Amino acid sequence: MLSFEKLVGLKVIAAGAFSLGEVKGAEVDFATWQITHLQIKLDDVAAEKLGLKKRFRSSIVCMPVSMIDAIGDYITISKSIDELSQSSEITECKE
Repeated sequence: MLSFEKLVGLKVIAAGAFSLGEVKGAEVDFATWQITHLQIKLDDVAAEKLGLKKRFRSSIVCMPVSMIDAIGDYITISKSIDELSQSSEITECKE
C-alpha cells in the first residue's frame, strides 16, 4: 500500500514520455474513503496543449485515478497528450 504523502510531488507522465506536471493533492469520496481524482499542477506546455488558460501562474486539473497506468518513481498515464486533450474526464479542479 502506498501512502498519500508519497504521491504528493510525484511527476505525472503521459504516453510518449510527455511530462504533464506533478501531483498536488487529491479528491476523496468520503462515503467510501477512496481517492477518486488526483489534482495535478500542469507544466506550462501541458496546460497549453490541453487548452487550459493559466490562472495565478498554474493550472491544476483533476484526473480520475482510473487513468493511472502505474505508480513508481513517477505516475504514468497510458493516454497521450492528444488523447487527454480530447477527454472530458479531465477537468479544472474546483476550489
